[in-house]
Amino acid sequence: MSGGLYSTEGRDFDQTLDLKKIKPYGDTMNDGKTQLSFTLPVPAGDEAIEAAKQLMKKMGFENPQIVFHKELTEGYTFFNCYGNCVHTVDYTDIYVPKVESTKWDMPETDQFVREHIGRKIVVVGASTGTDAHTVGIDAIMNMKGFAGHYGLERYEMFEAVNMGSQVTNEEFIAKAIELKADALLVSQTVTQKDIHIRNLTELVEMLEAEGLRDQVILACGGPRISHELAKELGYDAGFGMNTYADDVASFIAQELDRRLHATDF
Repeated sequence: MSGGLYSTEGRDFDQTLDLKKIKPYGDTMNDGKTQLSFTLPVPAGDEAIEAAKQLMKKMGFENPQIVFHKELTEGYTFFNCYGNCVHTVDYTDIYVPKVESTKWDMPETDQFVREHIGRKIVVVGASTGTDAHTVGIDAIMNMKGFAGHYGLERYEMFEAVNMGSQVTNEEFIAKAIELKADALLVSQTVTQKDIHIRNLTELVEMLEAEGLRDQVILACGGPRISHELAKELGYDAGFGMNTYADDVASFIAQELDRRLHATDF
């Protein structure tokens, strides 16, 4: 007897990678195996489990399995589930808008600003509206930064002003005018019921009403922010997950240089 308990000899595993029809990968290529979790507003029990399975089938999962469930509080049950996704996507047809700038480290960005701008870049940042979370704006602005990436306060050629959290758009704009800011950074962490969309849109509208929109570089960031969304809302750039002060500083420096040295034909 050859192979042993875990031998795959003779098994017909799909090993074909087709980028035009990709699907989740679990144990083998194209098996579609997926893990997901959700909560249903029903008490725990056999009926709740069946409801979860039926929902998974409607979502496009074959062989739905409920591997864990627990009633969180009366009338609400949490589920961990597995299933095989039947849908595919064409990876070769995907286009994701991205910030068009070269990412530099802090010394490289400072040197660029010295040579091309010739003065410090004034940046004002805040978590605006009712958002009380500062972890995002602090990671970008504060001197210590985050995960080994120093914040804008440590840059020699940036004048960074962090206004903190729960800053109204009116206060934010007033500070920008007072400091003659080159760039405004908005952090949005609270996104329930798309409150971040309304707040971000309001800021753009207020800047346009004051005739200030084209006078500043406007960027936003947060866990549900993408560059594509930011552009749709009227911002110059959007920074989502896994972006740091390096990304923001590089973009601001290059964008300001482009604006200052743009040639009119």
